[in-house]
Amino acid sequence: MVNTPRANLSSVALILLAMLSSIAHAQVNVLTGHNENARTGLNPNETILNPTNVNIYGFGKIYDRRVDGPVYAQPLYVSNLPIPGQGTHNVVFVATMHDSVYAFDADSNTSPLWQKSFINPAAGTNVPTAAQVAPGQDCSTFVGEVGICGTPAIDLASGTLYVVARTREPAGQFHRLHALDIATGNERSNSPVVIDAVVPGTASDGSGGFVPFNQMREIQRSALLLSGGVVHIVWCSYCDNAPYHGWITSYDAQSLQQVGVYNATPNGNFGGFWMGGAGLAAAPDGSIFGVTGNGTFDTGPNPQNFGDTFVKLTQGTNLALVDYFTPFDQSTMDIQDNDLGAGGAMVLPDSVGSGTHPHLLVGAGKLGKIYLIDRDNMGHFNAGNDNQIVQSFNFYSGGGPPHFFGLPAFFNDRLYVQGNGEPLKVYAFTNGQLNTTPILQSTEIVGFRGATPSISANGTNNGVLWQIFPGSASIPFTSLRAYDANNLSARLYDSYLNVQAGLPEQITLTKFSTPTVANGKVFLGTQNSIAVFALRTYFWSVTRGTAPNSVKLVVSGPTGSTRALQISSDLVNWSTLTTFNNFPFGTITYTDSIPPGEPARFYRLR
Repeated sequence: MVNTPRANLSSVALILLAMLSSIAHAQVNVLTGHNENARTGLNPNETILNPTNVNIYGFGKIYDRRVDGPVYAQPLYVSNLPIPGQGTHNVVFVATMHDSVYAFDADSNTSPLWQKSFINPAAGTNVPTAAQVAPGQDCSTFVGEVGICGTPAIDLASGTLYVVARTREPAGQFHRLHALDIATGNERSNSPVVIDAVVPGTASDGSGGFVPFNQMREIQRSALLLSGGVVHIVWCSYCDNAPYHGWITSYDAQSLQQVGVYNATPNGNFGGFWMGGAGLAAAPDGSIFGVTGNGTFDTGPNPQNFGDTFVKLTQGTNLALVDYFTPFDQSTMDIQDNDLGAGGAMVLPDSVGSGTHPHLLVGAGKLGKIYLIDRDNMGHFNAGNDNQIVQSFNFYSGGGPPHFFGLPAFFNDRLYVQGNGEPLKVYAFTNGQLNTTPILQSTEIVGFRGATPSISANGTNNGVLWQIFPGSASIPFTSLRAYDANNLSARLYDSYLNVQAGLPEQITLTKFSTPTVANGKVFLGTQNSIAVFALRTYFWSVTRGTAPNSVKLVVSGPTGSTRALQISSDLVNWSTLTTFNNFPFGTITYTDSIPPGEPARFYRLR
């Protein structure tokens, strides 16, 4: 606990303390959206953060790293990366809508290790604005520019980061796949390549029996998938501006030669792959799974158009559709804009399967219904019901439109689901199915669009669920929240509470954003920065008035241990006023008199 004197401290909002133990960082890497290709959102190698030390007193935002545009892509993380001329670093990679990629040291608030920009204004290569992407039809989905939106993917073996950037040039708008050296930001050989495609089809935007990829209409919203040496990129529309289709374009990771193209509605319309920002998921056997949004679906025996459908594809000489599941009420979903593909697909581990259905896939969409599907026999389409799949049920409890966006999270054979206008709910598996009654449920309601949670844990222990709270009717502010994964009855941490207490922990929302947790830190994108949260290493004191004041710090910790206590008037650069090298833990009290007129003082243990 931290105590302050009652007299002459009316302007003091709060003082916080936390201690960091000497724990070696684990070898942790987050190389793709929602942590790995199955899209479970789990980091099982977190040895620092746990339900005991994540709280409003000892955990919070330690700094913002300013970047040149909004961050919609999930930050990625590589441990112990050698950077030429700069030593070895834990590195967090950040992509912005201003068409830049940054590599930051993950453990210090310093300048970027490198920054790569894909624009050249002097040559006429710029980032298109949202209004230029959808002239006269901008629905304000994005703020300002539309550059890099989808989460990149990293190949650790070759040290390559793959990212798609959109540019506006004198010749038009273009999407390019870039392959960057993660140590330098330099382009790899054969990089970049302009993304283009064509498939046979009779859609209204086609000609001569072929349908071309439309650079203007398509956007790259969802995470990239790197699987089997191939980079898979999915596409959807901006603001539902027709004509558009759901495309997948696939490229060899080394040569960047196109090795696959798939169009979900070659003889129809729409069916975009947006999935609330989730990427395609990959199973251990290399199969690829995605979910399309509203669009044309053929109910006949040999469908060619797959709106509102879970699709399974394999990568051979081209991408090939090998199985699918479409809900019985697809036509109604299409008419009412209730996209099945508002959410993505998660490949579940075999631990939750059954003898009859050992390999499972799960997902949900705007109808607030969870679909559990056999990956080996997805069930196709049945008129009148969905009895051919493993299970489907409505998890919506009536708090708002029954919408689900993005992905759930998975931990210890439990599924964590956050719907729109809903509390966070946890479902357990029994005999290859989900129990339809939640075993855990939070008390708070999450507002429009819900959230895609992430979970950090040390193996099967110390699970912490993290989510970006977009606001609600009662709390119209964005915040980072944390819960004990085994007890949702109370929040461990909420940055909104610290903002109310006077701490600078404000964050601004980017839609469908997902936090990244690695080595004791939480990274999340905002409208102008990458916000970094961690266990605190400093006390925070606010500006005083002119009257004499003092601060009383009661330090709790292991008896007999000591640290250096530093006192500074500069939180950023820490120009130290005083250092006590053997400041003891225990019940020792330190009182610091604040001279009249001094703006602020900051305290930290080192």
